[in-house]
Amino acid sequence: MNAITPVPSIIPETAPFSTEQRAWLNGFFAAYLGVEAAGQGDAAAEPDEDFPWHDPSLAMPDRLELAKEAKPERQLMAAMAQLDCGQCGYLCQTYAESVWSGAEADTGRCVPGGKETQRTLKQLLAALEPHRDGAPTAPAAKAAAPVGSRDRPALATLVDAHPLNRPGSGKDVRHVVFDLSTTDLTYEAGDSLGVFARKNPQLVQAVLDRIGATGEEMVAFDGEALPLRQVLLSKVDIARPSDECMLFLASRAFDGEEALKLQALASGEGSGDLAEADLLDLLMAFPSVMPSLPGLLKSLDRLQPRLYSIASSSKAHPREVHLTVSAVRWDSDGRTRTGIGSCYLADFAKPGDVIPIFVQKSHGFSPPADDGAAAIMVGPGTGIAPFRAFLEEREARGAKGRNWLFFGDQKRTSDFLYEDQIMDWQRRGVLHRLDLAFSRDQAEKVYVQDRMQEKAAELWQWLEEGAHFYVCGDARRMAKDVEDTLLRIAAGQGGKSDADAKAWLDGLAKAGRYQRDVY
Repeated sequence: MNAITPVPSIIPETAPFSTEQRAWLNGFFAAYLGVEAAGQGDAAAEPDEDFPWHDPSLAMPDRLELAKEAKPERQLMAAMAQLDCGQCGYLCQTYAESVWSGAEADTGRCVPGGKETQRTLKQLLAALEPHRDGAPTAPAAKAAAPVGSRDRPALATLVDAHPLNRPGSGKDVRHVVFDLSTTDLTYEAGDSLGVFARKNPQLVQAVLDRIGATGEEMVAFDGEALPLRQVLLSKVDIARPSDECMLFLASRAFDGEEALKLQALASGEGSGDLAEADLLDLLMAFPSVMPSLPGLLKSLDRLQPRLYSIASSSKAHPREVHLTVSAVRWDSDGRTRTGIGSCYLADFAKPGDVIPIFVQKSHGFSPPADDGAAAIMVGPGTGIAPFRAFLEEREARGAKGRNWLFFGDQKRTSDFLYEDQIMDWQRRGVLHRLDLAFSRDQAEKVYVQDRMQEKAAELWQWLEEGAHFYVCGDARRMAKDVEDTLLRIAAGQGGKSDADAKAWLDGLAKAGRYQRDVY
């Protein structure tokens, strides 16, 4: 839950690296190997140190308030998204420690936290500067990462991305298949897959048109000479321009009023649609801006990979990896906007395309090691992904432990993802219990937590008999509602006080029997 158990440093103190190099390497390998927290010299967690802010359902002000008396690197940690997703190449704790030590200079790597995290980190670093013991050192040179890792992804072939929803659905969820035959990648149920996506080519073309470029211009980027179009497509983030980018655009505005508005946006004072503007929005809204290519590219954040829960077991699909991806599209200001990773896989990438990917090892989210243990899985919508992997894995292992799945979505006729496979598992006894919650199939909306409450007595019995409980999906709403329901069940069925119910759930988490994969 909120506590992270520290482990010994991965890089020995006697290794031929500086303190800063060890900090970066510990952070990198903690995320790559799935370690929950890497001890990092003086920045390591104290024994039994508790991180009450490490809860993705908490709002930023609440997290910062909980951490305000903590040491600086913990205050920086409270600004992260608290998902430990690994998209940044670290975990929340190790990223914060590396930023504070100076081993990591990039404060824009937290994709889920977005600009809120980036701006808060900047403010905290300025406020906490007097507490530094000496000046931060320059970022250490990064050691060569293994092939198949975030910094050296493997190249896999896209096989398929077919729709899972039936006609009449308001959603577009895809079953994505990659062929791993030409890679050395391996994965376990519970791991995630990192995908280096390319942005909407129409958006890139519109940006090129606005700045008067063809896209064939060769530009210097990270020590290479690359075509401008390639850099905009796959190297820099034009969907979420950094504050530095806005300040750069302000410096290139020939209209003083436009420059002032861009400066206000960079300080977080913008309002309306421009508060969430992409680069094209900014360039169109401020026509006097004429950016130079080198300055523009330098001001943009690097495009971070997108992570997806793996929806397959390698025992069932030895040379493939499957994902369950919901294509994100919305209309705003006369344009259709597209999610970077999801619409790349659904719309722009084609079967046969070679795509850079890597496996993000799970940090504690996996099916029970004991094949005799029961598993309760709550995964509405695309949260079904890891539980499809769990069930394939348990079936392949011949696990005798009981499986109970709670699944929900909008309509059964159009949104029952993997229905045939799930119903087949139920018929054959692989899935012992199945509870469904389709919110729009009746006048009053019903969700997975409502089904849990209806089955409170039996669910409590399973947990008392040693079942593991898993939840995957939205962190701030669904996962929080599921947790609140668990606490009510502990109070109602177990006769526990609120404090005892919380202690019981904390104990379940520390025993590895309450695990969450939330985003």
